Amino acid sequence: MDKPSISTAISRMQSRLAQLAHRQPENSKVQLSESIQPTLLLPWLAAQQQWPQIYWRGRNQGEQVAAVGACQVRRIDQQPALQLSEFYEECCRLNHAGLRWYGGIAFDTKQPAWETFGQAQFILPRLEIRQGEKEAQLLLNLNGHPDTWLQELTAAAAFLELVQGIKPLPPLAPGHILSRQDTPSESHWHKLVKQVTKPEFNQDTPKVVLARQSQLQLSHQPHPWTVLHAWQLLNPNSYQYGFQLNPDDSFISCSPERLFQRRQQELSTEALAGTTVRGFTREEDDALAQALLDDDKNQHENQLVRLLIEQKLQPLCDYVGTEESPSILKLNHIQHLHRTIKAEVKHGVNDLQLLQALHPTPAVGGFPRESAMTFIRQREGFSRGWYAGACGYFNCLGSEFSVALRSARFSGDTITLFAGAGIVAGSDPDAEWQELENKLATIMGILNGL
Repeated sequence: MDKPSISTAISRMQSRLAQLAHRQPENSKVQLSESIQPTLLLPWLAAQQQWPQIYWRGRNQGEQVAAVGACQVRRIDQQPALQLSEFYEECCRLNHAGLRWYGGIAFDTKQPAWETFGQAQFILPRLEIRQGEKEAQLLLNLNGHPDTWLQELTAAAAFLELVQGIKPLPPLAPGHILSRQDTPSESHWHKLVKQVTKPEFNQDTPKVVLARQSQLQLSHQPHPWTVLHAWQLLNPNSYQYGFQLNPDDSFISCSPERLFQRRQQELSTEALAGTTVRGFTREEDDALAQALLDDDKNQHENQLVRLLIEQKLQPLCDYVGTEESPSILKLNHIQHLHRTIKAEVKHGVNDLQLLQALHPTPAVGGFPRESAMTFIRQREGFSRGWYAGACGYFNCLGSEFSVALRSARFSGDTITLFAGAGIVAGSDPDAEWQELENKLATIMGILNGL
């Protein structure tokens, strides 16, 4: 039997809402679901005129999610550790296997927050589509408070009336980059790298991950979902996700790095550090990969990341195991050293404890964490916001978070790109600056090709 279209499923949900008006909710959150035909989620999302809008796709072309609107929003600006803990406990008490809160946490909650995003923000969507390889579900989330139940049903019905049908993505219209401003500048970058690699500093802080933001003015502002779609086609094995919290402020990422994935007590994370470019031929590509595997500086950087992740996980897990030798993770323009880390989480340990232990990883902050973070706050020259933060979702059965690398923020008429490089003993300022350019090559190609 053929699955219904989105519009048919929405009609069915509207009928179910009318029926629910005659019954009191049994729980504080209610979720309705309908099986639907798989569809193109980014074009569907771009056609909607309600916000926030969320897109998530797991690595290696995994599960896709498109979500619109909000059943519940929790934005956190003050006392993030305390407020996150209270919010997480509130969500866990629901113990509802179908509910997911999507969102992110800033790289460093001691830096000023991005105005629209906050230090952290998590959203239980009003409407979401979850789509696997062969199956798709349309989900509607409702607040089940008895005193406001009829108002909630009315609001949900009005929301469904405004859901738009799928349309082609807005095109990448012809255009070009009018201006670019890098922070830190190339000259200041050289000074920072030299400071980090001084023996007296490096002895106590062997790694600092320095980042750069590149603010672009374009002759034509592209739609963020169109850009993410183009990025997705070029790096299909990365995570792809985005948060458009209002029509004028979006954050998208096509990130290769997993922070962690939890399925019940099974945990998977990784050490991703050490970078080189791709070759033009298979022979050249293999030679570059082998040179990366043989390079002492990059091996040392990857090993530092591995050791700190293991150290952070040990108190929370009954078992932690890591690949002894790194492998190569290949992306469109670059390749990385990569080690998979598997663990069995102790009973009673939750996602928030895992987030607090692992984020920010030494792959985006440095080692030791506090001294590296202090250097970044004092010297880097901009607030990273959600770049290099943790983005993903949690629920009671399983959660997944990515490290927000290879990212872009669309704010008004400005697009800001972000990239970073791990600075250790022996790092060369020119080579590290070029690494930033290599990491942005894919997105710059998309934007330059408008």
